[in-house]
Amino acid sequence: MTRPVFRFAPSPNGELHLGHAYSAMLNHQLAREAGGRFLLRIEDIDIGRCRREYEDAILRDLAWLGLEWEEPVRRQSDHFEDYAEALDRLIDAGLVYPAFMSRGEIRAFIAGTDDGGASWPRDPDGAAHYPGEDRHLSTAERRARISAGEPYSWRIDMMAAVAHAGAGLSWREEGSGPQEECGLVAADPAAWGDVIVARRDVPTSYHLAVVVDDAIQGITHVVRGRDLFQATAVQRLIQELLGLTPPTYLHHDLILGDDGRKLSKSRRDTAISVLREAGAQPGDIARMVGLRQLTSG
Repeated sequence: MTRPVFRFAPSPNGELHLGHAYSAMLNHQLAREAGGRFLLRIEDIDIGRCRREYEDAILRDLAWLGLEWEEPVRRQSDHFEDYAEALDRLIDAGLVYPAFMSRGEIRAFIAGTDDGGASWPRDPDGAAHYPGEDRHLSTAERRARISAGEPYSWRIDMMAAVAHAGAGLSWREEGSGPQEECGLVAADPAAWGDVIVARRDVPTSYHLAVVVDDAIQGITHVVRGRDLFQATAVQRLIQELLGLTPPTYLHHDLILGDDGRKLSKSRRDTAISVLREAGAQPGDIARMVGLRQLTSG
């Protein structure tokens, strides 16, 4: 019987805070209770913001919390070739296209519609869908613009991708999610429009990298915050397009600040290092995030 595999995948662009600690400790606990494996992954594809000193600090904080993980730790920046290979498969299948419009051009295009963009479709996060005008460029024109050095990103041709994936796309949810969903959840990737899967200078995006990583590492259970519940639809689509086995998902509640908002790395008062320096112990952190059972052995 295959052992369950859980993972915690922080981005080293700031300090670990209580919200991260909760997710890491919950994954560690669930892996331990299931007799499974617990892996650590460093999601550092954003080379401009991610720093090695933050990564080192994250490892120190996790070790101080009493977490143990398998070595080696997978660092995304060491595996761009894996993402490039997956991207090439999507390109060869005609399911992605080079998109040349800048953010300013997107805003101008939408503002120039009949109602000034009032009815323009938006994704679950509130961002406007990409217009997709360059979806119809010829292969020759695409190559010419790329050769000329124009900035571009690779975007999913959502209509083509959804048609390719077929009906009935869904995922298995063991958490509650923001809509109190549990069981088999219908995925609606089209709600996100033509999302970016890679950029010219980095051959991946969060969506593509996390799907490839989970498959390579054999992750069976993705346990993460409910703020990523809706985005699961895009990742399920990419899994389907690449022929990958989907994991089971559990989207847990978020640890919120006193103002009721999601914790931010810019708020150092909830950073694990700050709390530790103030005299907190690992058991205190467990109680603060509602995982008291972790303190009993």
